[in-house]
Amino acid sequence: METKSLGAHEEARTVTPSFEAATYNKVGWRLIPFLLLCYVVAYLDRVNVGFAKLQMLQDLSLSETVYGLGAGIFFIGYFLFEVPSNVILHRVGARIWIARIMVTWGVISAAMMFVTSATSFYVVRFLLGVAEAGFFPGIILYLTYWYPAERRARMTALFMTAIALSGVIGGPFSGWIMHSFGGVGGLKDWQWLFILEGLPSIVMGIVTFFYLDDRIDHAKWLTREEKALLERNMVAENASKQDLLIGAVFADPRVWLMSLIYFCFVMGLYGVSFWLPTIIKATGVKDALQIGLLTAIPFGFGVVAMVLVSRSADHSRERRWHIAIPALLGAGGLVLSAVWGQNTVLAMAALTLATMGILTTLPLFWSLPTAFLAGTGAAAGIALINSLGNLAGFASPFVVGWLKDLTQSTNAGMYLLAASMVLGALLTLSVPTRLVNK
Repeated sequence: METKSLGAHEEARTVTPSFEAATYNKVGWRLIPFLLLCYVVAYLDRVNVGFAKLQMLQDLSLSETVYGLGAGIFFIGYFLFEVPSNVILHRVGARIWIARIMVTWGVISAAMMFVTSATSFYVVRFLLGVAEAGFFPGIILYLTYWYPAERRARMTALFMTAIALSGVIGGPFSGWIMHSFGGVGGLKDWQWLFILEGLPSIVMGIVTFFYLDDRIDHAKWLTREEKALLERNMVAENASKQDLLIGAVFADPRVWLMSLIYFCFVMGLYGVSFWLPTIIKATGVKDALQIGLLTAIPFGFGVVAMVLVSRSADHSRERRWHIAIPALLGAGGLVLSAVWGQNTVLAMAALTLATMGILTTLPLFWSLPTAFLAGTGAAAGIALINSLGNLAGFASPFVVGWLKDLTQSTNAGMYLLAASMVLGALLTLSVPTRLVNK
């Protein structure tokens, strides 16, 4: 390790607060904007089917239930391949594996343009989940290589603002494509949507291969002293964690509790992500571009909420209430969006509250499992929690779609998602304080 060869003057320098702050700022500017951009294009490819739905269902004669199942079946492929994908990433490095993930999902996302039936819709969505499996938990794991717990919630929040930013950017962009490209080259508007939003993932995958560094000691852009500081902090961080065997991860009740909490929050996330355009349309807005512009509002406020609340959590080193309170506010917003569903202004206010609350829970949640997992155990544990939690990505759109076909309204679905957020808040408060407030 390079820290052993440092002289006394260099050793003293690395522990000064200003040097440490400057080092972490340097790491943050190098990694977070790039990872955020990668996640924006990833998330956009995952949920752009919500915009394609506005016209695709009519063109292909698909029901709301078929849409919900197709949107959600992505997460079955995601679930099946996520743990092995994250273990591979831990062994071969993020640079190669994240690049592979991004290129393959970009190709498959663009292939959605060839969907002609319910069966082909299901197949391509399933394959998209297989291709993307491991990306998000891989990045969460990757951040544990660089940041100790007291800095990680804020960094994770900044990375996960990509979910909100994909709504801010992707909503208007998707609406513009749907509004402008229908009939060009003999293709439908939703076909152009999948083509134009799949290409950035392929490009970013290629860039990732040349840009990312697997670990601290591989980073040529860090000085010898900066590497030593970061390595020492990570050694101290991991000394108090458990590097569990993969089998032990599956048997750990804390991992299963975390999976259940995350399942509850992901139910709310994909209820909003996959159905927000439909809910806005039901308030009386018909033009795809206007719908796209309106979807940017809740996600824009979500970005601000994620950053501010995560910063407060890091500053106070308190996690549970910083997760539970936004979850309860998100639940309230979902209920109000149903109550005010016929009024565009009030419904948008409620959806904005719901989106802010739901999005805020997600980065802060990941401060819980990463507080007690390390090494291969972290790779497997993070992937297991994410894959089990993301089964809600299958359940949420399917159940909401089924309830919409049954009741001709999304209201029942919103009430169900609100109940899930409340349960997630209560389970979070059941986690022992000593485990997570670090």
